[in-house]
Amino acid sequence: MLEPQITTVLFDLDGTLLPMDTEGFTKAYFALLAKKAAPYGYQPEPLVAAVWKGTKAMVKNDGTQPNDARFWDTFAGELGEDVKRLRPEFDSFYANEFHGAKTACGENPWAKKAVDGLKARGYDVILATNPIFPLVGVRTRLSWIGLAPEDFSHVTAYENYTTCKPNPEYYGEILRNTGKRPEECLMVGNDALEDTAALQKGIGVYLVTDCLLNPTGRDISQVSQGSFQDFLAMAGLA
Repeated sequence: MLEPQITTVLFDLDGTLLPMDTEGFTKAYFALLAKKAAPYGYQPEPLVAAVWKGTKAMVKNDGTQPNDARFWDTFAGELGEDVKRLRPEFDSFYANEFHGAKTACGENPWAKKAVDGLKARGYDVILATNPIFPLVGVRTRLSWIGLAPEDFSHVTAYENYTTCKPNPEYYGEILRNTGKRPEECLMVGNDALEDTAALQKGIGVYLVTDCLLNPTGRDISQVSQGSFQDFLAMAGLA
């Protein structure tokens, strides 16, 4: 069972609720996006480079402006101000063509069981996905595992957040926006850098090892960890 002080479980999405080959997903995603932008005169290489630059700008965001504004200002700085007129097309892409990237993701029949089971037991469940995508893109990825933003009490997306993982202030922003205390929260994720940053805000962490990422070789031996099914068992939901 979860520790008695826990009232709220924060779930990462990519690689945690949604099994994912990160490299394959990124490749499929950018190929689809380049195809969408091509009729508007944007070549794949500069487009992808500009998306990466915009993403890095969001990751470095210091809380002074929403992540979507930080992305689009940086993106337009690379491709010209005219590209901002494509924002509705990008939103349409994330609602439609983006579904093609599902081929790089696995199935997780236990994701919905975990979310529904925790809620049935009275827990708040927050989707703490890195807010570098618009909400429509979050909705699309959730749909691949039978979930929707409405299944969570709070969802982080690029429209409503001003920081990103692995900045610990991202978790501080969640606490401020939800009125939660760190000691009542548990972060469940798969990234030894991005998700363990919650520890710096006093939030407990459980690392899901099915798609574990540890790019910096961090010592995670003291962090609770196991498969997604192990987490279900630990939470008394198996």
